[in-house]
Amino acid sequence: MSLESPIRPPTRWRTVLRDAGTVYSVNGLIGFIFAATGPVAVILAVGTRGGLSESDLASWIFGSFFLNGLVTLLFCWLYRQPLAFFWTIPGTVLVGPALGHLSFPQVIGAFVATGVLMLLLGLSGWVRRAMAMVPMPIVMGMVAGVFLRFGLDLVRALHEDAAIAVPMVLAFLLLNAWHAAGRRVPPMLGALLVGAIAVGLSGRFAPDLSGSSILARPNIYLPEWSLEAMVELVVPLAITVLVVQNGQGTGLLQLAGHRAPVNAITVACGIASLATAMVGAVSTCLTGPVSALLSASGERSRHYIAGLVVGTLALGFGVVSPLFTRLLLATPKSFVLTLAGLAMLRVLQSAFVAAFSTRFTFGALLSFVIAVADTPLLGVGAAFWALVAGVAGSAVAERDDFAALRAHPSGTPAEDAKSG
Repeated sequence: MSLESPIRPPTRWRTVLRDAGTVYSVNGLIGFIFAATGPVAVILAVGTRGGLSESDLASWIFGSFFLNGLVTLLFCWLYRQPLAFFWTIPGTVLVGPALGHLSFPQVIGAFVATGVLMLLLGLSGWVRRAMAMVPMPIVMGMVAGVFLRFGLDLVRALHEDAAIAVPMVLAFLLLNAWHAAGRRVPPMLGALLVGAIAVGLSGRFAPDLSGSSILARPNIYLPEWSLEAMVELVVPLAITVLVVQNGQGTGLLQLAGHRAPVNAITVACGIASLATAMVGAVSTCLTGPVSALLSASGERSRHYIAGLVVGTLALGFGVVSPLFTRLLLATPKSFVLTLAGLAMLRVLQSAFVAAFSTRFTFGALLSFVIAVADTPLLGVGAAFWALVAGVAGSAVAERDDFAALRAHPSGTPAEDAKSG
């Protein structure tokens, strides 16, 4: 096996207490809010259209948060990096059409098979070698294309719901410009608090809690084996997790200066996917957007604190997922879009710089354009095809860049951009 070793000396409680800080707690809170709002709505929409019951959906959300929260805490502790594990959002969308002609146990059988496949690939060490073949500027072009929608959603929120979005943006800008205040109240926390006040004053937060349970009661499912489900779901789900989602996550972490343990992450995704499948949840991945939020600010060596925060909050959310899901979905959409957009601005800027400042700029451009178009092909999301097109385009038009990369395999273009 070629699993990366945990950090030495091992993390201890006094290390965590020394590294803790408001910035990292806020980053963890923002990452959790992002995961617990829009992505949860995707699960609810897909499951409802697929005919799943309220009990099925509650069990799915429990697995997505509680079980993945345990993995997040373990990996942040072992590797002292902001390694956040949740569920694949594109994979969830992919499952939607399958629920139209497959039973839920058959889909769960595909989840189990995907987990086994990822586990074997992680143990083989093949995933790290495959990901090293994709130049970082091309990965960052794809990331910029995927994350561009957050910036666009921020602009739309300002236009469509100014009463909530404008005060949040003004608070964010003021705390960034007023450094003394910004050190006491991080800009994202200020935007969050001002947004909460604006939502309260708007009178639009009125969740219906009648008849809702508080504690989650996960179901245990027995998978059914269907050749049709295997062909339709297993390979696309594995590609979505390993190449698209984990590729985003590790790329963003590398951009922040971290060296993610790719093989160990893949093994963790495989094992966690087997566990979450038993309660009806889609495959586990290293999340890209939340990883970006956790490493958006502060000292690199202390980013893992934000991961511990988001993992802890995920455990709590999983336990009381029926209650919190209903509360969060009652929040105006503009609040979540503005919060996520503000948090992603610096990340989006860094992705553009890494994609277009050094080598492989043509491949990065192809990757960016295809990711922005967001048109799936053969049941696989656009982010994967963005990487394929970017590598192919660079192989034709930027052969000198590949030669330079082969001559200096230890230095990535992203690292060149940082040092230059």
